Amino acid sequence: MSTAPLILELFTEELPPKALKKLGQSFSESIEQSLKSQGLLADSSVTTSYATPRRLAVHLSKVLDKAPNRAVKEKLLPVSIALDAEGKPTAPLLKKLASLGHPDITVNQLERQGSDKSEAFYLTIDVTGQTLATGLQNAVEQAITKLPIPKVMRYQIAPGTAQVKDVEFVRPAHGLLAVHGTTTISIEALGLQSKNTTIGHRFLSKGPITISHADEYASTLEKDGKVIANYSARIEKIRDALNKASNGQSVLMPDSLLEEVCSLVEWPVIYTCEFEKEFLEVPQECLILTMQTNQKYFAMTDKNGKLSNQFLIVSNIETKTPEAIISGNERVVRPRLADAKFFYEQDRKKSLFERTPLLSKVVYHNKLGTQLERTERVSKIAQSIATELKKNNAAISVELAERAAKIAKADLLTDMVGEFPELQGIMGRYYALNDNEHPDVAAACMEHYSPKFAGDALPNTDTGTILALADKLETLVGIWGIGLAPTGEKDPFALRRHALGICRILLEKKLALNVSNLISTTLAAFAQDEVKKNVDVTVIHGFILDRLRAYLKDQSWDGKNYSTNEVESVVSQLPEVFNDVLDRLKAVRLFGALDESAALAAANKRIGNILKKVDFKIPDTVNHDLLTLEAEKSLAAALNNIMPKVNASFKAGNFTDALQAFATLRTDVDNFFNDVMVMDPNTALRDNRLALLTQMHGLMNQVADIGKLAA
Repeated sequence: MSTAPLILELFTEELPPKALKKLGQSFSESIEQSLKSQGLLADSSVTTSYATPRRLAVHLSKVLDKAPNRAVKEKLLPVSIALDAEGKPTAPLLKKLASLGHPDITVNQLERQGSDKSEAFYLTIDVTGQTLATGLQNAVEQAITKLPIPKVMRYQIAPGTAQVKDVEFVRPAHGLLAVHGTTTISIEALGLQSKNTTIGHRFLSKGPITISHADEYASTLEKDGKVIANYSARIEKIRDALNKASNGQSVLMPDSLLEEVCSLVEWPVIYTCEFEKEFLEVPQECLILTMQTNQKYFAMTDKNGKLSNQFLIVSNIETKTPEAIISGNERVVRPRLADAKFFYEQDRKKSLFERTPLLSKVVYHNKLGTQLERTERVSKIAQSIATELKKNNAAISVELAERAAKIAKADLLTDMVGEFPELQGIMGRYYALNDNEHPDVAAACMEHYSPKFAGDALPNTDTGTILALADKLETLVGIWGIGLAPTGEKDPFALRRHALGICRILLEKKLALNVSNLISTTLAAFAQDEVKKNVDVTVIHGFILDRLRAYLKDQSWDGKNYSTNEVESVVSQLPEVFNDVLDRLKAVRLFGALDESAALAAANKRIGNILKKVDFKIPDTVNHDLLTLEAEKSLAAALNNIMPKVNASFKAGNFTDALQAFATLRTDVDNFFNDVMVMDPNTALRDNRLALLTQMHGLMNQVADIGKLAA
């Protein structure tokens, strides 16, 4: 047995660009796994995936020409089936042995494992290792079957001949290359016989390319075929070339666009184009989107973020006279920009407020009514939130919140948003400003969608913040109310994202709003009986708390993420207000750093477990005359001593001081549990001691349930 590098390539017609990356990864991973499972891959072998618009390929550095023989333990039959009443082999056992090629094996030569009904016979068989040709044939067949093909094509191999054959694949395949070291491996796939030749760039290649050694595949293709086969290398080349061609401007290159363009070219070349400056009168988001979405062009902005009339294209053609390519692309983009300009000019002829009544013709959901009905619900919720916030912030305007809610969805009826749905909210802001709406109202038209994803920015304005909360609450309660709550991984209405957005707004904006009250207010805005019947405020509050848990676990302090126990110590208290949650978490972290924290956390957990088992009423106050033992007297005195400080610190929001004050109780708590029997036969002493523990437990758990730190 010897090892050598292996290159395998499937040459096709142009593969679907949005699927190319996944196809390439799947092909290489499947080949690697199959060869490894067949014992044909050395442990130190390195796999390199290649994918271009016209090929899927994989290179493996150390592949055996033949797999080593190995011993395989084969389970035969349960003993109860394999042997008859006299202990002789049954017909099923004999048949099984014959099928494995060992008809002469006796029962005494078989291995017995298990006991009673699970006892079975096993046979260890020496399996001859696969040859590379056989193993690679199996691997290729499996890889083709497993490819995540978006849509299968059916075509014919050698039509009109005796070898005509129907084939199904993502695109017609025209070549199969398999080279092990310098040796061509004979395999067949999709009606193709493997060779050691491939084809380079459609226009720039010198002709058929021979791969004389597996390690020379990528370099030979690049040199002779003008093909950069490595997907990652090609995308980095595009990124670098775009930056070099930018002439000091910033190139807008979202990952999705980079990947799609990379999947369209084998030899990327960058050219600079431009359009008429008059189009810059259109909101730049419109121009950028049409260039990226429709034409796969890269827009550029200056240092202030203002769109340039120059843009970059990634061509698959390298030429010293690119004028035709440049002018052709400029000619193609012009009608798109003209359409955007036309939509923008037409939309501005009618105000958002004038469009609002037309929302009655747009169905939101058949069980929840139209977008106009939804707008009215959101308006009521927004007014209620604004009124509540205004109690502590005179700058809050209920009127602006109401106005923003009325017009925020009206841009859905504009031509621009109809053409580019991704611009909803963005165009609402532009059109609101054009209508001379208040700047905060205009901003809210866009901001009420925020945050759209994890890590997205929150609304900047108070009006936008209020409307974002109202919009997300309405969606969450309404969709939940008609029986479409998330199940497992299914969440078609993104209710988890909406709940997380609510958490982030309340927490990061430090809004002292009661979550259950918000849910109740939202529920009151619905006229639908089904919603009112199905929505349980406690359940939705719990759902939001689950999102809060996930969010807090991603937060950190002093360079370290909060642990599950730290998060649970706060969230298990079922907080109704989130504005101080991070402060509580920080206090828990600092408390946990104290030497006394472990003992106090364990004591708090113990107290909680004791109180859970009590099924009778515990006195509201401690009777100091019933404190008979020195340990309980000392604990009561110490507790009374720190109580004013703890309560004052808690009221002031100084949670760290409130928790750290308990460090002085360590000795008294230890002595209490060592010397005092809480569940004393004397019920008066028992109840008084339980009252003392209840008082201590309540005081300790004002900030967080520190007993969770002992979990």
